[in-house]
Amino acid sequence: MKPLFLAHGSPMLAVEQNAYSQFLQQIGASLKPDAIVIFTAHWETEAVTISSKDDEYETIYDFYGFPDEPYQVKYPAKGSTKVAELVGRLLSEQHIPVAYDTSRGLDHGSWTMLKHMFPKADVPVVQVSVNPDRTAAEQYRIGEALRSLSTQNILLIGSGVTVHNLRAVKWGQQEPESWAVEFDDWLIENMNNHDTNSLFQYEEKAPHAKMAVPRAEHFVPLYIALGSGSPCETPKVIYRSYEFGTLSYLSMQF
Repeated sequence: MKPLFLAHGSPMLAVEQNAYSQFLQQIGASLKPDAIVIFTAHWETEAVTISSKDDEYETIYDFYGFPDEPYQVKYPAKGSTKVAELVGRLLSEQHIPVAYDTSRGLDHGSWTMLKHMFPKADVPVVQVSVNPDRTAAEQYRIGEALRSLSTQNILLIGSGVTVHNLRAVKWGQQEPESWAVEFDDWLIENMNNHDTNSLFQYEEKAPHAKMAVPRAEHFVPLYIALGSGSPCETPKVIYRSYEFGTLSYLSMQF
């Protein structure tokens, strides 16, 4: 069960039928995980915080100013305390501090994609927070601690966006801006070369890094998913497109 980094884009993804939603539906249909562990850019905490519950999640509408349709969506997935405890134990064994949350619902970094991938909401979900202030190397180490999940038929997903600068979007523009493409090209090249040293120094080495990643909360799930993948395999681009000139939908399998 290979880990994934998936772009979650706009909350409108939940109700749109387009090439990306079709991709999510197809990849979801190809996977039969026993559980899903998803690191979402829309839940930030100091320590790695793990949703720990067995009952149904509330669907959180953590966005404003959109049409009515996404606010009507419900994604009634259940949690898994068993999987939450496993995630916590694996992280603790690597001296990574953890905390547990028994009440928070699923935010749109999770349910907008999962609705397409697993529309029956019949796969247990464990949602995990991110801390964008940790270094890229520390994010990778979080993923590394969870590598064994893939051998237990548990799907790890990093949910974020590689190029996420809402001030730089070009509303209505179809063609991507060259700087956004160059940043993603750099990431792909260094992931393919397993050059973690360069990846850990992306702020200094990647072209247009400050434009692409003005704040790292949407970016760090990539490093967590990368770390959780097998270092012996070459990462695979499974989807790539751009919306509004700069918003990247680059998605990877590790």
